[in-house]
Amino acid sequence: MRDYIIRKLLVVLIFTIPIVSYTGCKKQARCGCDKDVLFSYEKSLTDDTRQLIDYNKLIFNEEGTTAYFSLGYSSYYFCNPVEMFAKYKSFSSGGQIYISGDVFWECNYLYSSSNYSYQSYYKVYNIHVTALEVQLYGK
Repeated sequence: MRDYIIRKLLVVLIFTIPIVSYTGCKKQARCGCDKDVLFSYEKSLTDDTRQLIDYNKLIFNEEGTTAYFSLGYSSYYFCNPVEMFAKYKSFSSGGQIYISGDVFWECNYLYSSSNYSYQSYYKVYNIHVTALEVQLYGK
């Protein structure tokens, strides 16, 4: 009789332990412009986290409908290149530019990142640029 109760108890535990220990699904990051913000490059009164890049590293197509820049192994594609194109054209080449804005995952990268091991080094982001400013040396 005692063995019968122990077996019944083991069967109940086998089915209840996985149910009780399940913690739910991990939230999948949403990709694309204006979804889940990963981090920001911003200028504030207490902290300046703007990104400084060379003018020639910021690439626009001729119409200003596509723009991107690379930092190390990461690429950043503009969410709003048309809005920033006139500002970019007003700068003289050869200088450096501060970029401010919110950064998001790029969808194609996020969907394919689990398929390739090199993706852990090379990352692709979208950035909604809020400001482009020329670096003023000495100020």
